[in-house]
Amino acid sequence: MTMDPTVRVFGMEQVRRARYAVAAVFSVHGAVTGSFATRVPWIQDHASVSAGQLGLALAFPAIGASLAMPLAGRVSHRFGARTALRGLLALWTLALILPALAPNLVTLCAALFLYGATAGMSDVAMNALGVEVENRLDKSIMSGLHGWWSVGALVGSAAGTVAAHIGADARLHHTLAALVLTGLGLIACRHVLDLRSEPDEEPPPRFTLPPKSALVIGAVGFCAVFAEGASLDWSAVYLKDIMGSSAGLAAASTTAFALTMAIARIAGDRVVDRFGAVRTVRVGGVLATVGGLLVVLAPNAALALCGFGLLGLGVAVVVPLAFAAAGRSGDNPSRAIAGVATITYTSGLIAPSAIGSLAEATSLLVSFGLVTVLAFGLVLGAGVLRAGDRKVAEGGTPDAAPATAPSGSAAAK
Repeated sequence: MTMDPTVRVFGMEQVRRARYAVAAVFSVHGAVTGSFATRVPWIQDHASVSAGQLGLALAFPAIGASLAMPLAGRVSHRFGARTALRGLLALWTLALILPALAPNLVTLCAALFLYGATAGMSDVAMNALGVEVENRLDKSIMSGLHGWWSVGALVGSAAGTVAAHIGADARLHHTLAALVLTGLGLIACRHVLDLRSEPDEEPPPRFTLPPKSALVIGAVGFCAVFAEGASLDWSAVYLKDIMGSSAGLAAASTTAFALTMAIARIAGDRVVDRFGAVRTVRVGGVLATVGGLLVVLAPNAALALCGFGLLGLGVAVVVPLAFAAAGRSGDNPSRAIAGVATITYTSGLIAPSAIGSLAEATSLLVSFGLVTVLAFGLVLGAGVLRAGDRKVAEGGTPDAAPATAPSGSAAAK
């Protein structure tokens, strides 16, 4: 989307306020995910579906997101970035109500498809606005924004855990959570940048293949999200079955991984501003590779736990930097962001099942050997993120577009 010159200039105070607003939007988005994840067992019982049927249903959010994400740019073009984000975020928060209402497998799949579609479109819209604010501030903020998403997910999951513990009906829980989060999201959206298309600009196509730049950037994001999904879903099983640890220590591995990711993302912007995206991802790839090797070769559970922590630390900032790089690549950044988002969503979808299938055919040791190889792929592929790098290889001078250069859902021709 090209910005109308009449709304193109924003004061720095307005841009800083927009940064906090977008961070709040990311937190709200994450809180929806955390709220849903904790009540999946209740939803399964209410819909009377088996474990296999639940696995099928849980594929529909990613399907819905992948199909709907390319539409986000068109919605932003039609209504402007602020109005589009306000509407898409409200649809996403209200969609939280739907899965708990589903009485059977068919309606659950339909509800989760809509849930994923609204998640994907709001995801693209908020990341595009995040890249725009980052450009105008001329410093990295995308890692921190995704860190606030993680914080929101932790808060949402904590509230969901309490609701599950007291036996609250998920229909009531999710309705109340949706109403609160919708209100918070609408308040936050009041202060995001109001970006609009040029009057004579052609709208983006409804559906289109991702540009080549999104494919190569998305490949790096794929490696990171695969390692993330595998670790989150399988770390506890790995420690229990392979290392023979207690159930408490096994559960702690998931918490350790999630916390290191959240902390690394919130602190990551300073590192990116100091060393640049490429160096940061290369070092992160090294840490993740060492973590994967520790998991595979560790003689005891404690070292394996440290390995999972290093994996989380190493992959934490990769996806935010992939979105930032996509937002500065090619002549259609909105399309590139949607492409990268589609690839990373796909990776998150297939990682848990791929790890399980490989483990069944061989062992979990081999599965996490694959995770380690993909982690090393971050070291080899980090250079493709140079489009989003604010530092040259030597000297530390900014090499990204100037702060006024538009990107994301409001990219100029």
